Amino acid sequence: MLLMTNTSARLAYINGRILPETEASISIRDMGVVYGDSVFDTARTFNGAIFMLEAHIDRLFESLDYTRIDPGMNKLDYIQAVNDLVDRNLPMLRDGEDYWVTIRVTSGLQTLDGEPPIQTGSTIIIDCIPIPLRARASFFVNGIEAIVADRCRIAPEALSPNAKTNNYLNMMLAQKEVSAEQPGSWALMCDREGNLAEGAGCNFFIVRDGVVYTPTTEFILAGVSRQVVIELCEEMGIPLRESNVSLEQALSADEAFFTSTSLCACPVASINGSTYNTGIPGPVTRLIMDGFAARVGMDYVAQYKKFRSEHSASTGL
Repeated sequence: MLLMTNTSARLAYINGRILPETEASISIRDMGVVYGDSVFDTARTFNGAIFMLEAHIDRLFESLDYTRIDPGMNKLDYIQAVNDLVDRNLPMLRDGEDYWVTIRVTSGLQTLDGEPPIQTGSTIIIDCIPIPLRARASFFVNGIEAIVADRCRIAPEALSPNAKTNNYLNMMLAQKEVSAEQPGSWALMCDREGNLAEGAGCNFFIVRDGVVYTPTTEFILAGVSRQVVIELCEEMGIPLRESNVSLEQALSADEAFFTSTSLCACPVASINGSTYNTGIPGPVTRLIMDGFAARVGMDYVAQYKKFRSEHSASTGL
């Protein structure tokens, strides 16, 4: 890898080069920009150590296979590149914070008729940005206020939700919709059949009579953190069912929570203004959150709460 000078700023990786993110750029002819022909996956660090990188790389390759984009490197190369970049960026990490670590792969540059290619092969980008701890801190005190968006998730026949593509417009429009209605709320989206699918960028769970329910993967992305929760429930003897979850079931549940790479597991306080009364978090959600903290080797809830301020909550999306 070629390392550029000026390492006082965070660094990014682009096609084998490591350079300050302020100097990082891609071509306006890149297919990821022109047509959204790209995929990504995001891991995070805990106390500076990256968590479950191999699982994220595996899912990245599944997305690449689905979109028929050339990975450009093998899995080991990706793992080495990510670890190297994180190590180089650790000195720029502020006290008590951690990184989102994102890999983006596009199908490369657009071919122009009659002109020789400027670049061949895929475009590979890796970057690190601080997790939005300040924006989301109050969610771990007050819980997330979720609102079901009018906009549903794209049907799997059109675009598989199991592929993590850079085309997040479906979710972003849903989030803009609910943010306009109630700033600081989080969009919860339905599938085409009217069942709850997932939050914008996160998976959704409810707890009812001690049983945890989460939508099947037919209409959602199978999150890495979602899988951690499934494993934790099995280890702790908490019954878990993957099944359709209707809005009515969610509203009459005892508890609800979201999972994502950055949130880990975070309580949902209300849906459409209907509040859960089992505490923030509820007893089963608390067990899962404690198990998650033990799995990652860090009290991630305390990390979020450390950055709590009087500013309004935000999804950070």
